[in-house]
Amino acid sequence: MKAHQVAAVVRDLTAIMGPQTAVLTAQNGIPWWYFFKHGGPHEGTRLESVDPGGVIADNLLIDRVIASVAYPAAEIVRPGVIRHIEGNRFSLAEIDGSKSERIRRVSGAFGKAGFKAPVVSEVRAEIWTKLWGNSSFNPISALTHATLEDICKFALTRTLAADMMREAQAVGEALDVRFRISLEKRIAGAEAVGAHKTSMLQDIETGRAIEADALIGSVSELGRIVGVATPHIDAIYAVVKLLGETLIHAKGRLVVAPA
Repeated sequence: MKAHQVAAVVRDLTAIMGPQTAVLTAQNGIPWWYFFKHGGPHEGTRLESVDPGGVIADNLLIDRVIASVAYPAAEIVRPGVIRHIEGNRFSLAEIDGSKSERIRRVSGAFGKAGFKAPVVSEVRAEIWTKLWGNSSFNPISALTHATLEDICKFALTRTLAADMMREAQAVGEALDVRFRISLEKRIAGAEAVGAHKTSMLQDIETGRAIEADALIGSVSELGRIVGVATPHIDAIYAVVKLLGETLIHAKGRLVVAPA
């Protein structure tokens, strides 16, 4: 499920958990547990954008949580039918960076199923690397109905995405995150995916709730925490959030179709 759907079901999860049950979080964006077992000056800070009221943190033991960064790109063709576009990597980690026996077993299970599932030591850096693009490409795609390739090749939206990414990078670096690739290389990677509709655009076209808070609002909130201005991100968050709310209230969807 997506990040904004977790709070609605978290209270019911205990009914299916045993003493050793682990919960692997594979949602996009900044996770609700970001500052848990963090060790920095913001240790234990709860992010309202991804865990309103602390509902998830209050009902899910942090020791059960395993981190994951999911890289496959896919599209929903129809209910129950998913078209895989590219990618088979799921980076895995304990959120404190330890190399536990538990995380090794989970990685082994993923490997046996045919996935690349390395155990990583700096999972928050990987989260930011993926979010770096998602926080710009997803909302721009949702607002323009353009694919990744189109956004990157059109000069104005490429510039907008780059401006948003610079702001996100400044926030991440204020949190001691190291960005291991250049901004242009990250944009080139998105362009190389081709004519792929982002998950947020797919949600807009099918009338589903969108991941605006986890992908964009969380970056704005983190910016406020560390004192980094994010004007481009804030503006895009405002309009894409309104678009999502408008579609929910109208029980509608937006699709660009041939004339």
